[in-house]
Amino acid sequence: MSSPLSPMDIQQLNSAEKLDLISQLWDSLPNSLESVPISDSHREELDRRLAAADKNPDAAIPWAEVKSLLRRES
Repeated sequence: MSSPLSPMDIQQLNSAEKLDLISQLWDSLPNSLESVPISDSHREELDRRLAAADKNPDAAIPWAEVKSLLRRES
């Protein structure tokens, strides 16, 4: 295994190299949610938000609209 990159090393990467690094990190994560520990408080918050979404599905904003709003603000 190669040695980890320092913050200074990361700063020297170009955008494409940084995106490749992100991709490698993402792909290295476990495929199973069970292997990622979630605290009880986080689990309760997730359950609360899912219940709220189920109770009022019309309150959601479609992803395409969110992307459009974000692009206008940047």
